[in-house]
Amino acid sequence: MTSTHSETAASRRGRTQEPDDAIAVLKADHANVKDLFEQYEQLGERAHATKKKLATRICLALTQHATAEEELFYPAVRDAIAECADQVDEALVEHGSAKELIAQILAMEEGDQLYDATVKVLSELIAHHVGEEEGEIFPRVQDSELDLVALGTAIQQRKAQVTLPA
Repeated sequence: MTSTHSETAASRRGRTQEPDDAIAVLKADHANVKDLFEQYEQLGERAHATKKKLATRICLALTQHATAEEELFYPAVRDAIAECADQVDEALVEHGSAKELIAQILAMEEGDQLYDATVKVLSELIAHHVGEEEGEIFPRVQDSELDLVALGTAIQQRKAQVTLPA
């Protein structure tokens, strides 16, 4: 695997975000999931089948994203930026809560009484999680020595391998 510490301090300062760098990839995931949640919110009360399909897409996108963060992004951040250890721990706890909600959603029928409420709570949890990542972790990562392009490539490759449990 490519080293994630290959950039010099001089090249990090003022660097522009590459489309394939880890932060760009993760922010694109955040925007995609936000859009999917907004689409879900727009669906009518009786659009059960459409809601189920959209909720399953949300669950897959979040599962792919969380897996890549847990296996690649967070360990790299923890190794490179000691001050982010507490935020990484909090993010991992939030992932645990999200996984529980995802499992509940996947096990439910779209017409279940608590289906919409469970999707809504997941949406709110993810909005909070994204706010903390983009506001606290990402700026520190941007200024770190991490090779964000190599990390972004690894994240994209890992996400492509992840599927929902059968």
